[in-house]
Amino acid sequence: MAEMTEEIPQSSFTEIIETVITTLSEDPHQLEIEAPQKAWRFHYGTAEVSVYLTGQTVDDALIVWSPVLALPVRDEVGLMRYLLEKNWWSETMEANFCLRDNQVILTTSRTLTDLDPGEVSRAITIVASLADEYDEILVEKFN
Repeated sequence: MAEMTEEIPQSSFTEIIETVITTLSEDPHQLEIEAPQKAWRFHYGTAEVSVYLTGQTVDDALIVWSPVLALPVRDEVGLMRYLLEKNWWSETMEANFCLRDNQVILTTSRTLTDLDPGEVSRAITIVASLADEYDEILVEKFN
């Protein structure tokens, strides 16, 4: 028997995300970007943060990311060791450093299953805060 995928009202996550972005963003006119699903981009301090919903079912996800350093850098081995050490939970909580499109990014993701407004706020806030903290540190140490 085929399993049914529960649809989540789009307005609920959209409203939560836009409320969180409005409270964090210095520019109250956050940019909703063109994407197959819902996506937003805003600035928090020196960081540019993107938020993306892959869909609206319990199997879909909330993904938050922010680029913090362009590659290449002068000491890539040292950078990789630094990032792996920082990825320990106490340093970055639910977020992690990773590589994407020749950039170091901070990211977190979570399925929409049982996702509550506090978790949405926490995910966006953690990535925005850490990206704002680490973007200048990484440039200073490795660029």
